Amino acid sequence: MTRETIQAVVTKYLARAIDVDAGTIDTSQSMKDLGANSLDIVEVVSSAMLELRVRVPRSELDDIANIDRLVDLLWEHAQAKAKA
Repeated sequence: MTRETIQAVVTKYLARAIDVDAGTIDTSQSMKDLGANSLDIVEVVSSAMLELRVRVPRSELDDIANIDRLVDLLWEHAQAKAKA
């Protein structure tokens, strides 16, 4: 699984949550900056983890500043799972 695949999954769910085109999402911004509320964020993260079959501890998700960091974190856990 590539980082680009993970980013596409995250932006797909975020685009649905905030009703924008996935191609217009600036991943250097936070989901809140793009108009997502806390329920939207939980749904995006949960849906992405489910589709990607990756589990990230809630404690690690607390420090997510922007979408790029979320994608990096999901990618790191996907890589670790693939090696296990």
